[in-house]
Parts: sequence; C-alpha cells; structure tokens
Amino acid sequence: MTVQKWGRAVGDANGVYPDGIMPVPIIMVETDEGITGVGLGAHVEADAVFAAIDGEDPRAVTALYDRMLRQTFKAGHAGVVFGTIGAFDTALWDIKAQVAGEPLWRLLGGRDRTVHAYASGLDFALTDDELVATYEAYGRRGLRAAKLKGGLDIERDRHRLMLVRDVLTEAARGVRPGLMLDANESWSRKQAVRHISEIERTLDLTWIEEPVRRWDADGLAAVSRGVRTSVASGENLTGLEQFRPLIAAGSLDIVQTAAVWGVTHFLRVSALAQAHDLPVSPVGNTPVALLHAATSVPNHIASELQDLEPPVGLDVDVDVEDGAFILGDSPGLGIRVDEVAITAARGERKFMPGGPQVRPEQAGRRLLAVDRGGATLLPPSVDGRPVLVAAETPWVDRR
Repeated sequence: MTVQKWGRAVGDANGVYPDGIMPVPIIMVETDEGITGVGLGAHVEADAVFAAIDGEDPRAVTALYDRMLRQTFKAGHAGVVFGTIGAFDTALWDIKAQVAGEPLWRLLGGRDRTVHAYASGLDFALTDDELVATYEAYGRRGLRAAKLKGGLDIERDRHRLMLVRDVLTEAARGVRPGLMLDANESWSRKQAVRHISEIERTLDLTWIEEPVRRWDADGLAAVSRGVRTSVASGENLTGLEQFRPLIAAGSLDIVQTAAVWGVTHFLRVSALAQAHDLPVSPVGNTPVALLHAATSVPNHIASELQDLEPPVGLDVDVDVEDGAFILGDSPGLGIRVDEVAITAARGERKFMPGGPQVRPEQAGRRLLAVDRGGATLLPPSVDGRPVLVAAETPWVDRR
C-alpha cells in the first residue's frame, strides 16, 4: 500500500479529503524466473483470487482472468473483489510484456505511444485561485480539455467551468477547450436535466459524467435525451453483464472503465462499445495500464489525467506532453517500485469518516443548492480561520 499526495484538498460532491492523501493499494506478482508484475488495486479476497493463478503460466493472462472470475463465482465478483481480480490481471499483463521484452502497448498491438488526455483535478473543494492555479499547471502541459467536479450548485458549477475555460483558452492562445462536469451520481433524473440544461445556456459541455446512479439505465437514457451534452458513465461498473443493459437502453454516449478493474476488462468493454459505435475513456488516478491498452483499441477518445505526479514510491515510464500521455519503451508497464519510500509513507493516510467514498444521506433529494458547494465550515479555529472537512450538513459561517 502506498499513497497519492495531492498537496491540497481533493474530493467531489459526496465529500472531501482535506489532507489530500489517498491510499493506493499495490499487488506484486512474482514468477519462478524472477520477473515481478505490478498491479494497482484492491486486496479484498486476494488469497482466494490468487489461488486461481498460483502455479500457472502468466502468459495465459486472458484465460487466467476467466479463471479468477470463476474462482469467485458463488459469492460474486462485483465491487472490490473485481478490483482485486483487476489488479492481478494487470500484474499478469505486466509480466507477459516483460517476458516478451516489449512495452505492453506494443505487445497489445498499439501503433502509437501517444494517448490523448484530459485534465481532471478532483477539484471540488478548491477556491477560485486554487482552481486557476491547478489548471494553469495542466495548461502548461498542453492539456486542452478538462473535467471538473460539481453537482450541488448550478451557479457555482457554471462559474468554475468558465474560470477553467478561460485558463485553458489562454494557454491555447485562443482555442476553446473541451469542458466536462462530473456529478458523481449526486442527482435525480429531473435534477440532472435541469442542472445541465441551465449550464448549457451559456457553456458547451462535452459530457456530463455519472449524473444519476450508475445502474439506472432508464435514468441515464432520460438524461441523455434531455440535454445536448453526452452522458458518460461506467467507471463503477464491474463486468460486461453490468454494461449490457445500459448500452441496450441507449444510456451511454461515452463508455468509461476504471483503471483498477484491469486490462482484460477494459479490452472487453471496449470491444462491446465498439460494436455499438461508442467511444471509450479510461478513468483513474494512475491508469498507466489502461493507457497501454488504449493504444490498441479503435474507439478510445481520451484518458483521464488526475495528477502530474505518481504515487509515492512508484516511478512510471510515461510523460505528459502536448496534451497527451507519452508511453515509454520499458518492458511491461514500465513501473519501478521503491519499497523503502513506500514503507516510509505508511501511516500517512488514516481512516476518516465521510469523504468522496461515502454517499451523503440527501444525495438526489436536495431541495436547494448546497452552500459553498457542499463544503462544511466548522466554527472558527483559534486563529479565526474556518476549517474545511468532509461532512454533509453545513455549519453557519460565523466569520
């Protein structure tokens, strides 16, 4: 286990981590020939899942993926167990490419090491000045599209989108950027259509992400019909069986998968999406494995870039230039693990209630906009400054 240090508060409409330190689980799979594969993802039921691949030839990675799915058949493979399978799957792909002496992107049949990116800063709690500074840094790397976190206040979302639009327009010398908004399942169907329709009066959005619950096929389809922008979702779906009803209902305009679900899952979802003429977009903090996989699918549109620095103790052979990820030539995923640095970082992330992983009680049922975009102000501290925390019901600002 290592951590991602953002150096600022991070979060979304569901909550915020004020310290900006987020856990990053790592799985390392060793072979009898001394090759180690790295996967980023959960450890839930790791021993049971590993039993499906223990002693097997790691080059049979897609067959081993199905073995892991079968291993969890009775209890089911959804949720974090699917993340464990994805982490092992990613490590196996890393091993297979290292055995071949090639970067994974080339082994998978990619022609170009360049993967289009968009900026995404988990920026919900940032002040205007912090937001501008964050996206100025992305702009210096050539990013020309951005996804903001929002969903609790129409005017606040519009204001923040316009700030980022202006920052990236200036960085691109007048070229208008692509803008996306991520509501993280915080709306009902009607709230989603009303919120986005109002923003569309003044801004052109590329997509709205997770406007309603991830499994609500009819609701996602209703939102897609009710607004001009595309509807993107899928990062929290685990398995083709969860995508099938959404695609059949016309619920998705952009099909997403999360980095932690693994390479084989991404390739299969991409093929399903391609059969329906839909683009795919990987989501995640360090989606390096899916960046490699994205080079080999015809319907990739853009991958999420969340942080310009990797997690503590990980050195990744990938650069960000001219608005794109540039993959290197290191065999496999090109990840080097510094276990000393990771050990030193342990204990920096302590469990905190709330945060973006806990759905607020009033999500989808709020009558009015949430003050300060959902940020909660505690009574002033000893120096008279309010403290930002992750919580649901705002205190009165007594400044």
